[in-house]
Amino acid sequence: MADHKEVSVTLPSDPASVSAARKFVSKTLVEWGLPDHAEVGDTVRLIVSELATNAVQHTRGLSPTFTVDVELDRDERLRIGVTDSHPRYPRRLPAAVQQDNGRGMVIIRMLTAECGGRLSVSPTDEGGKTVWIALPWTAPLQGRERDATR
Repeated sequence: MADHKEVSVTLPSDPASVSAARKFVSKTLVEWGLPDHAEVGDTVRLIVSELATNAVQHTRGLSPTFTVDVELDRDERLRIGVTDSHPRYPRRLPAAVQQDNGRGMVIIRMLTAECGGRLSVSPTDEGGKTVWIALPWTAPLQGRERDATR
């Protein structure tokens, strides 16, 4: 099994792209050995939906596209990043704020922590940012399973 795997897709900043981002990540994880029915897969799909929604809704037309990066390091750590070209970093809303939206980062942070992971935001060279989640990779390794039976 390779020490590092990565794939990415760039999508238009359009609400329909949220579903495309989720499907891209889900398909990738299954190809890398995560069972389709794994609970962590549902969690990752929800996180990706929230990250992609943020990239579409909160860039105010200043980012015509967003990119989803999926990386697997040494079969131990899964990283997913969503990059847009808007310079403003996500902000936490005060708990007392009453509104129907704006809770995406709270949800992402909570779900990531529940899986034993972490969230970070980093600037891009082009002036935008990438919101990353890093999670422990717990899927059985397809290559190693085959090797063990030989």
